[in-house]
Amino acid sequence: MTRKSSREELTWLIVPLYNEGPVVGEVIAEAVKTFPHIVCVDDGSSDGSGDVALDAGAVVLRHPINLGQGAALQTGLTFALGHDPQACFFVTFDSDGQHRTEDVQHMIRRLDDDDLDVVLGSRFLDDETNMTRLKRVILKAAVVFENLTTGIRLTDAHNGLRAFSRHGAQQIHITQNRMAHASEITSQIAHAHLRYAEEPVHIRYTDYSRAKGQSVWNAVNILGDLWLR
Repeated sequence: MTRKSSREELTWLIVPLYNEGPVVGEVIAEAVKTFPHIVCVDDGSSDGSGDVALDAGAVVLRHPINLGQGAALQTGLTFALGHDPQACFFVTFDSDGQHRTEDVQHMIRRLDDDDLDVVLGSRFLDDETNMTRLKRVILKAAVVFENLTTGIRLTDAHNGLRAFSRHGAQQIHITQNRMAHASEITSQIAHAHLRYAEEPVHIRYTDYSRAKGQSVWNAVNILGDLWLR
């Protein structure tokens, strides 16, 4: 598809943000070099994260209280879709430094070249991502559950790096505010019969993210979401 602007200029990164002050400035400053349009949704942070993201070059929207990652993603998607009618690609991107802009570039290229609605990042198609054995087992179990209940086939059902075309983004309406939003997005992709593919991505589990206990607690939250569905 021939475009007057580059794919990167036609992309919005949607970044949910909650108390990531020590790292979010560097994350945004690095990402904005490639993707000039970034919206961070400060989900009730108490550490000034929103101001740090704003200074680094992002548009910042603020929830007065913490509503959860699902709510932050929906706020960001709604803003980007309405604010920029020329935008073609919308990417959910974490604020803690785990995602890479080069992976985003591969994903939006797939959207464009293969005429897809959604490209989902997968840690299990990448040989470099290093995660704990427990997290790997839990994520694999979540994949089996999602594949059985939604009818679509994925290798990684709870990866926060997702790229949508405008049509694909318009079909996503997140009502699950917290971790259950990942399963809700998968279900909506299936129900809307969106054209999807997976792309290998490298997730960087840093000392910072491990110190926050994200690897363990996210896995526990995933199990809870599956049980409650």
